[in-house]
Formats: sequence, C-alpha cells, structure tokens
Amino acid sequence: PARKWAPWSSKLWKNTKNHGTTIISIFYFIERLESIMAEMKDVFAKAESKMNKSIDHLMEEYAAIRAGRANPAVLDHIMVNYYDTPTPINQLAAVSVTEARVLTIQPWDMSVLRGIEKAIQTSDLGVNPQNDGKVIRLVFPPLNEERRKELTKDVSKLGEEAKVAIRAIRRDAIEKLKEMKKAGDITEDDLKQAEKKIQDLTDKYVKNAEDCAQKKEKEIMAI
Repeated sequence: PARKWAPWSSKLWKNTKNHGTTIISIFYFIERLESIMAEMKDVFAKAESKMNKSIDHLMEEYAAIRAGRANPAVLDHIMVNYYDTPTPINQLAAVSVTEARVLTIQPWDMSVLRGIEKAIQTSDLGVNPQNDGKVIRLVFPPLNEERRKELTKDVSKLGEEAKVAIRAIRRDAIEKLKEMKKAGDITEDDLKQAEKKIQDLTDKYVKNAEDCAQKKEKEIMAI
C-alpha cells in the first residue's frame, strides 16, 4: 500500500505542484524529513539511555546490600570527613577482600584511619570495624534465615521500583511522540510503529530488572 505522508509533507507537495517544483522546495522537504527522523531517533535514544541508567542504579543498590560476603561495594555510600570534604572510602584507601567474609581497608594517608573507622561505626553497615593502627578489617557475620528473607524483600522492592521507573520513561517517550503526531509531523502509522518500538525497549529493560532481582535473591538465599 502507498505510504501515508504526514500533513506537512502533503501540503508542501501540493504547493509545489501549484507553483512548479523548485529545487528550494525539494531541499526543504528533505531537510524537514531528516529533522523529523532525527527527532524520533532522539526520543528512542534518550528513552533507552534512561532505562539503562535505571538498571545501572538498581545494580548499584544491589551491590550495596550486605549479603554475608565481603563486598567492597557496601562501602560506596559511606563518606569520610576528609579536610572538611565528604569523601568516599575508596578514594582514601585500598579496599580488598582478604577472606570470603573479610574486607581490609588500607588508607594511603594514615591520618585518615580514625576518620574511616568513625564513618563506618556511625553508618548503617552493621559491622564493627577492627582497627589495628595500620589497617581496618571488617568481618561480616553469616546471615541467619530471618535476615535472608528480609533482604530478599528489599531486593524485590528495589526491583519493582526500577520497573516503575522504566515504565514512566516509556510513558514520557510516548507522550513526546503523540505531540509530534498532534503537530502533524508524523502519521498515525508512524506513531503506532514508534509506540511498538518503545514498548519493545520497555519489555527488554523490565525483563532485565527482573533477572537482576532473581539473581540477587538467589545469591542471598544460597549464602
């Protein structure tokens, strides 16, 4: 079937037919079409970028969940007052996993050792730091069954929040496409095809969030 052109293009060709096709009119048609196509691609690209960031944020949240194993990521949100500037521990010290449940923190500047210890003590990490004057050790106790179940609930909640965020991105992208349709830049067929593409992206990233949640839950229950 013949392609249904957007109102702006049909009007342009009608005008050029009445007044004679000119090179300027053809160039305008091509530029306008390219501009609209670029705008649509931008809608898709921005939506996917935002959805990807939602997954990245979810992974950061999961990495910070203390699951009974030593994981340097649990320190990412703990800030140390270093010369009156809140500074992440990993910018002040080498953090390494020396045993399955032991993190070792070796400051590059020994004067900050006490500050790191204090920051950990006042955080919600729930592990008491062991300071021997040179390094700090964090020994993570194994999780009991009750605590594991609590953590899996937290994991599920974070996964649901990520899916809600992804669907909100879909809604915003579709609203933008509808505005283009209302302005006469794209046809109804264009809109339907674009909505399907956005929905496919949404399904992909929602599935990704679900997979991340299931993987984290298995990790917690297997410890």
